[in-house]
Amino acid sequence: MKLWLVALMSAFFAQAAMAEPATVQDYMNQPQAKADVRIAYGPEPAQVVELFLPKGRGPHPVVVLIHGGCYLAEYQGLAQTSGIAADLARRGYAVWNVEYRKLGEAGAGYPGTFLDVADAVDRIRAEAPKHRLDARRVLAVGHSAGGHLALWAAARSRLPKTSPLWRADPLKIRAVVSLGGIGDLQGQADIFAGACGPEPIPRIIGLADRADAYADTSPAELLPSGARVVMISGDLDHVMPPPTGQAYAERARKAGDRAEAVAIPGASHFDVVIPTTEAWKIVVAPAIEREAARLR
Repeated sequence: MKLWLVALMSAFFAQAAMAEPATVQDYMNQPQAKADVRIAYGPEPAQVVELFLPKGRGPHPVVVLIHGGCYLAEYQGLAQTSGIAADLARRGYAVWNVEYRKLGEAGAGYPGTFLDVADAVDRIRAEAPKHRLDARRVLAVGHSAGGHLALWAAARSRLPKTSPLWRADPLKIRAVVSLGGIGDLQGQADIFAGACGPEPIPRIIGLADRADAYADTSPAELLPSGARVVMISGDLDHVMPPPTGQAYAERARKAGDRAEAVAIPGASHFDVVIPTTEAWKIVVAPAIEREAARLR
């Protein structure tokens, strides 16, 4: 375990012993925070970003926040990440809370969902002057399926030019904090399917229609991304348990990236994205704050 985490972990053990792990119902029923600005990056209802702005003149470092939910429309999205978006904005970050087309919505899957994430991220450049955003200091935070999309977004410079997802000059994401996210779609799909079912990953990447569907969709196939990576899991995470994050971090290090994995004791898959939990305190400080400080 990293030295920077030891003290926080010690304090967390005492708090976690008194708290029940958060459930999917706790996650879905969180109070919603209101964004400062809502920006459409495309014509479809799901092609929107909610921007939460900190106080001060800026330019502000940007956290690209990508929600999870098994890639399924039934789990909504922005409502569940608005609480942590507001919390991060209070801490001095501009939060770019991304919505994208999910399975069950027209145009979702391959390539639509991935192009949505790409368009949303690249839109930061155009909006930066108006909202005092620092497009050179961008990190991504993604939860569950959103952890996959955050890792993928940071690796877009590695996409083959033959891919429909390729862009000539993708906005650089310099660090990723993945919260119970999946980075190896092929090697860990069976684990993810245990909670989300067997269909979402094949459908989101177009597996039935393409010979090599993982090549441009799985972050593990796009290493090294050049981004620093922190894989955070609750040790009670039933969706993507800690060994999955550890395995991805090891693979990233072998490819030449800087990566580490952290397991938070007593925390579930959902504690890490609820702003009132002890687990969220560990996600923010030192993980997000440390990575943001390195962007200077």
